[in-house]
Amino acid sequence: MRAAPALCATAGSLILSALVTAPAGAAVPTPPPAAETAGTTIAALRAADAGIHWGACPEVEGLPDSVRCGTVTVPLDYAHPMGKKIKLTVSRVKATGKNTGKGAVKNKGRKLARQGPLVFNPGGPGGNGMYFPVAGTQPEWRPIAAAYDLIGYAPRGVGRSAPLSCEDPKKYRKGPTQSPTHPSAAYKKKRVAQAKAYARGCAERNPDIEHFNTLNNARDLDVLRAALGEKKLTFLGASYGTYLGAVYAELFPSHVRRMVFDSAVDPSPDGIWYANNLEQSAAFERRWTDFKAWVARHDKTYHLGRTPGKVQATYEKVSAEVSRKPAGGKVGPAQLQSAFLQAGYYDDYWPLRAYALSAYVKGDPKPLVDQAAPVKESAKEDENSNAVYTAVQCNDASWPTDFRTWDRDNSALAKRAPFETWDNAWMNLPCAYWSTPRQQPLDVRTSPGELPPTLILAAERDAATPYKGAQELNRRLAGSSLVTERKAGTHGIGAGPNQCVNGRLDAYLLDGELPEDGSASCAPHKEPKPLGS
Repeated sequence: MRAAPALCATAGSLILSALVTAPAGAAVPTPPPAAETAGTTIAALRAADAGIHWGACPEVEGLPDSVRCGTVTVPLDYAHPMGKKIKLTVSRVKATGKNTGKGAVKNKGRKLARQGPLVFNPGGPGGNGMYFPVAGTQPEWRPIAAAYDLIGYAPRGVGRSAPLSCEDPKKYRKGPTQSPTHPSAAYKKKRVAQAKAYARGCAERNPDIEHFNTLNNARDLDVLRAALGEKKLTFLGASYGTYLGAVYAELFPSHVRRMVFDSAVDPSPDGIWYANNLEQSAAFERRWTDFKAWVARHDKTYHLGRTPGKVQATYEKVSAEVSRKPAGGKVGPAQLQSAFLQAGYYDDYWPLRAYALSAYVKGDPKPLVDQAAPVKESAKEDENSNAVYTAVQCNDASWPTDFRTWDRDNSALAKRAPFETWDNAWMNLPCAYWSTPRQQPLDVRTSPGELPPTLILAAERDAATPYKGAQELNRRLAGSSLVTERKAGTHGIGAGPNQCVNGRLDAYLLDGELPEDGSASCAPHKEPKPLGS
């Protein structure tokens, strides 16, 4: 091990040479693995020796006294593990069950041993998982919380973990703003200028931003495993967290104990991330139609239209009205669209959003303003999350650098999927003007016996991570099992309202049990009921 730093320095100089010679915006080959592999080993040994010193959580985290907090130190650049370090914040609630006696952990009537830590990543990228240990108080999580220490953390760049910021939070997402589904040439020119400015701000405010990527997130996860005193990792990732988990499984297959992928990203290298975002926009159109159909079925409650088409016409009328006269002076078309996009993620938003739209049509804008207006108090957190999202996605892979490509692809898609297409494009457009070199996505693929059996959960009509992504991950991870919630579209289905899905999750995490034939289906959870019914 004493030779590792010299090895890192040698490989690090090769990496630097590759980065310097790469043109801006181009993908560079994944750096020579010896440097990062050695660097991860060094950092993990260091973390195992240091452990985590658990104490009261800082007030800024907003966590109850039952949750304990600590930090884990990781290298900024794994090719240079002796160089600059950053600290990641971590949270924990110990397993509530006991190994023996009255409080022993049970599942299906059998006593189970406590099983160590379960690490959770909520996705994003840019999501903060520090809240996760609190989930153990919810009924759906109690069996798992009895068996596992619940571990949350803020990935690099997020929250207090070497936070990124690309612009003044006071200027972030102020309303009201526009959101044309078929933008004019002048509007596109304006958004291109904004994207260039945002990318420039990211580079200027964060000199080390190139190190914020999925490969380093996976290496951080291995260092966290070591700091927790574990030889193998038990991990649950949701949304982007599934891609992080898949990359971890590719890099460290022998370090995996159990792994759950909830609402899986398609890990195909050619989809990361530009093509995946186009697929996502198309899927949101399908889910938007599901919402409109539900509203139409409950027209007696909401009076927004008896068909999905009539509901769409009502929505467009409201969007045009708030374009001319913003609701509450704060809600324009962009804020309206953003609020209703949440209905594409989670169907428990359906009654609330339908009620707000109905109230507005009847002359009461307050519910819509309450649900859609920018929240000043969350601006700093939201801006930080968006900065990390942008950095990771832009750093992970190549993106088209000519706006004509974006214009061609999104204009064509918007003809059949107008609801989210251009808003999704604008969110990711800074990647076209990113100044730091890009990584090359790993080709995640494991052979039989290389990885322990893993569990994939997916809803058939999920918009944020379309279902074919779960199927592709299932094909790529040998020995994985896919549990599908049919005819449902909620994003993130583990420990949710579907007891069939929860039973599969519990069986795997508590007993290591997977469906016998490698897959299983669950009927959809019940649709939400209209407010007041």
